[in-house]
Amino acid sequence: SFIRRAKNPDNFLVFVCNFTPVPRYKYRVGVPGPGFYREVLNSDSEIYGGSNMGNLGVVEASDNPIHGRPYSLELTLPPLAVLIFKPEPK
Repeated sequence: SFIRRAKNPDNFLVFVCNFTPVPRYKYRVGVPGPGFYREVLNSDSEIYGGSNMGNLGVVEASDNPIHGRPYSLELTLPPLAVLIFKPEPK
């Protein structure tokens, strides 16, 4: 995973990639802040011909630090897919 930031540090996207043919459940990824993160892209969506496995559009960050970040998202990662999350405005 990686974070893409704009000039405003509060404006960022979290990219998560699963390049394996196996789904990953309860996969934890570190994020910089609390709140809800909207799934803005899921390459496994049925509109792209995928199986529609994902996170139901939104995930709430928990205060479980991981990957050097103070919060984390617990995600379902579809196989061979890329997911992009954007924090919801506070």
